[in-house]
Parts: sequence; structure tokens; C-alpha cells
Amino acid sequence: MAREPGAGSADGDASGPDGSPTARRIILGAQLRRLREAAEIAPADAAYAIRGSESKISRMELGRVGFKERDVADLLTMYGVNDPAEREHFLRLVAESKQPGWWNRYAEAMPPWFQDYVGLEGVASRIQTYELQFVPGLLQTEAYAMAVASSGHPKLADDETRRRVSLRMKRQRLLARPDAPRLWAVIDESVLHRPIGGAAVLRAQIDHLLEMTKLPNIALQVVPFSLSGYAAEGSFTMLRFNEPELPDVVYLEHLGGALYLDKREEIEWYGRTLDRLMVDARTPEQTRQLLRKAREIL
Repeated sequence: MAREPGAGSADGDASGPDGSPTARRIILGAQLRRLREAAEIAPADAAYAIRGSESKISRMELGRVGFKERDVADLLTMYGVNDPAEREHFLRLVAESKQPGWWNRYAEAMPPWFQDYVGLEGVASRIQTYELQFVPGLLQTEAYAMAVASSGHPKLADDETRRRVSLRMKRQRLLARPDAPRLWAVIDESVLHRPIGGAAVLRAQIDHLLEMTKLPNIALQVVPFSLSGYAAEGSFTMLRFNEPELPDVVYLEHLGGALYLDKREEIEWYGRTLDRLMVDARTPEQTRQLLRKAREIL
């Protein structure tokens, strides 16, 4: 993963789809797509009705762009949705999808392509992540996060770097919610020996992992050196949702941005990869033993 968002350099007040404008946008798009298909209207014809392009309809139905109330009202008319209460439901979704998320106050400290991830992470029912270089962002201590975000120079951190770390700390609140998602993290064994921030910071980070893995909704596994690098070549995160209209998403970061994969074959591919990683990795209890041994030698 790229370092800002997920692990290397990436509040969680939202609870459920109602709390995330990102989720609302995806749900609205999915509902509009079903209405269009039920009315047997081609995307090109729908696009013409709102004075747009076919690609705009595609982006709207995938929830990848914002919605204008006028566009949605015109599409509803074209799709035969005339009941005032039903139309009001859709227009209310438009308004909710425009509400700024809690993370909006950190917008200047994170790239635009990461904002959707934060919105989706906050409403996920299961978060499965694989990390090769760092402790996953949701499990980092503040000192470890600062060391990563500042490229090893926390004393030289500027205001933007400190806000990025603050964002990550607030994202971690979702793990303590009554409806907290299930977090299943797999990390490479090298993570436990990479002295991010120095020995004292890494020691405190390992102590934190030992505490976090006592929680019933958190599981951590370590892939041993002997099996490292076989199942996956890079870090990734899979988000799963209880809301049927929110498709599972695989999130991949790179130096210049991120990819959001949601096609069935892509989800299945990464799902099998996660299964292989969990088989190759030490069990959660064996991982706790490994954490204790790694701490002893620091």
C-alpha cells in the first residue's frame, strides 16, 4: 500500500452506511442502475436525458462521482418513478451523499483518492489486510505512525504530517465501536524486525499489537520468513460490507494514487490470495508467541 493511507502514512465517528456519504453515493448509484435496467433503457438514452455522456451514467451508477438533484430527478421521471414518496427517498439520498464526511477536516492532509477509502472503511463489516513493510495503519501506535509518516524524522515533522497521523489515530476509533468491524491482518515477519522509529518505538508497537489482539474482533497473523513473498507480491486491503448494495472492494495503493477493484473475478482472486496467506501464516496464537519473542530481542 502507498504509505499515507493504509499503513505507511494512513476519525472514525461514522457508524453504518448512514454515516458515510461515500457509501450513500454507491447505494444511490446501484439503485438507479436497477431502475434503468428494469425500465429497459440503454445507458446512452439515459445519458441523453441528463445532457451527459454514457461514461457519466456509468460513473454515476458505480458511485464514483457526485450527483446533481436535477439529474436524478430527470432520470427518475425517465424510469417511470412518479410516486412522490419514492422520489423524495432518492432525492434525500442525493442530499446525504453530498454531506461532508468527518474526514473532510483532514482533506488538505490526504490525497483525494484516499477519501473514498476512509468513507468505505468506516462502514465495512470486515477488513482484511496484508502488509509487507509496516504494521497496518489501524494497529499503529502514534509514535510508530509518526516515524513512518515523517520518513524516520519525527522531530522534523510539519503540520501536514502531524495531521496525517491525527487522521490515522481517529480512524482507529472504528475498532472500538459497538458495531466494530472484524479486522483480520496478515503481516510479513520482517515487519517485526524493521526498526521503524528505533527500538523503543518498535517495542511499544509490539506491546500495542499484543494488547489489540486480545480484542475479539481483531486477529493478527505473521507470515514467516520461510514463506514470505510467495502468496502475494504487494500489500492490499479487502473491504467487505453487510449492505447488499455495497460491493466488496480491494484497495491497492501505488506511489501516485490507488486502485479500487470490485469486479467479481478480482474479488475472488484476492479472496483466494488471502486464504493462501492465512494458511501460510502462523496462527493468531502462534503469532502472539512470535510477537513476544521479537520484543525480547529488542
